Amino acid sequence: MTEVWLDRGGLGPSWLARDGLLVEAAAPGSATRLDCAGDAALRPGAVNAHTHLYSGLAGFDMPPASPPPRDFTQILERVWWRLDRALDERSLRAAARWAIAEALLAGTTALVDHHESPSFIEGSLDVLADAAEELGARLVVGYGATERNGGREEAARGLAECARFLKTNERSRVTGMVALHASFTVSDETLREAGALAHELGVGLHVHVAEGIADVDDARRRGYPGPLERLLALDALPPRSVIAHGVHLDADQVRCVHDAGGWMVQNPRSNEGNHVGYPRGLRASWHVALGTDGWPADMDAERDALYRLGRAHGEDDAMLEARVAGGWDLFGALTGAHVGAIEAGRPADVVVGRPGAKPRHVIVAGEPVVVDGALVTADLDEVRARAAEEAPRLWARMAELGGDA
Repeated sequence: MTEVWLDRGGLGPSWLARDGLLVEAAAPGSATRLDCAGDAALRPGAVNAHTHLYSGLAGFDMPPASPPPRDFTQILERVWWRLDRALDERSLRAAARWAIAEALLAGTTALVDHHESPSFIEGSLDVLADAAEELGARLVVGYGATERNGGREEAARGLAECARFLKTNERSRVTGMVALHASFTVSDETLREAGALAHELGVGLHVHVAEGIADVDDARRRGYPGPLERLLALDALPPRSVIAHGVHLDADQVRCVHDAGGWMVQNPRSNEGNHVGYPRGLRASWHVALGTDGWPADMDAERDALYRLGRAHGEDDAMLEARVAGGWDLFGALTGAHVGAIEAGRPADVVVGRPGAKPRHVIVAGEPVVVDGALVTADLDEVRARAAEEAPRLWARMAELGGDA
């Protein structure tokens, strides 16, 4: 494995990345040197605790929904559920490579991905995992099983894809989870099966919960107090589960997630853009991390949105900062890779550069992925060109699909 010397030029301790871990060291003779002099800080790579890599082509002139959505459910039906049904292997690969390249260039070195591509299920997680391995990012990935297109058979295929990947994946920087899209898109039988699979394989469940009020209404129609209680009743909330959003959960419900050993993920820019509300209940737990829900993985921008919205809703700065740092603890719980500190013996996931500025260098597991502001694990122009080539094909397939989900 490459040895990388982070030379701070006397401005602070210099670090050697050896065998993927950090060692405080003077100049070694054989290591690759990265000049860090003049940069204010070495900081841990950021974690995006909930994202959708499949949306990576959205910035390439995705057409607006027509007619315009009037509420959150229509946003799902007319935009994201139509996009995910239109994905094929080529467009998914292009989307994932571009989204991961953007993440690394922004200093985000680890992603927890929640994936859906109903027309391309089997093998889809390998496409995402291969993109992460190629570009050098850490990744946790699961297929969000759902019944919204093909009923119970579709859900079974999604869970089978999670199981296949978890049992066969041997990539060094990638691991898996069991996932569901959202509880209001699956039956009790599928929820039970997802929980049983997660328990069997020793992983958590990654699922949207109470992002919109439709999820709450659906659970109540089924006879449960809410979607979280439904998960608990059906034994579908194993330890280390990741609950995305929780906008319509109260403090007692959020404490239940904490007590079950699960994590909440707040997605400020997405929640604001979708007009679903602010997750006030999250203040009841310190097990809260920050995600983007498919927005670009610029965690400095997400942090700024968190502070702006959190302060407007009376949140304490200490708790908001804990959510920024929470991604490191969440990622350690999911993978055993305890990123998040520049200390001897910690994983060498390091960003060199001033906070709020584009990173100068980025290394992941001791390997350089960005040097002097340029991606070095792939040709960025080629990655962008493939994305720009695939995007119009994807928009055309979305138009052909028509209708709601």
